[in-house]
Amino acid sequence: MVKSSTLLGVFSGVIFGLGLAVSGMANPARVRGFLDVFGAFDPTLAFVMIGALAPMAIAWRVMRRLERPLAAESFDLPPTSPIDVRLVTGAAIFGLGWGVAGLCPGPALADLALAPLEAAPFVAAMALGMVLQRVTAQKM
Repeated sequence: MVKSSTLLGVFSGVIFGLGLAVSGMANPARVRGFLDVFGAFDPTLAFVMIGALAPMAIAWRVMRRLERPLAAESFDLPPTSPIDVRLVTGAAIFGLGWGVAGLCPGPALADLALAPLEAAPFVAAMALGMVLQRVTAQKM
């Protein structure tokens, strides 16, 4: 029997992927156009980000009123941590990858369904990076 939290996760992922595909945010050319502020700038991504603020603000307000999540025993929010070298380095690597490939993790996974041959090398490199991060973090 499949747990309801698993079904909710799959449903949420499918909705997120569809949103990326419909909005064009799984298209690396559109993302690179957004990052090209001194060239062929495409502001579409900014509108998508701004459009995400309202539902997220509502979600945070609703969460504060709930005793527990709908599909879990408790909220599992990450602790707040200070800005340090690891955070800045990770953000820089993420930004470089985003700018070069025009993809970040969510759109890359959505692109596995839309354009698998183009997305697969990025997803493989992303998975390798996640493994390397875990291995190096355990040694620190």
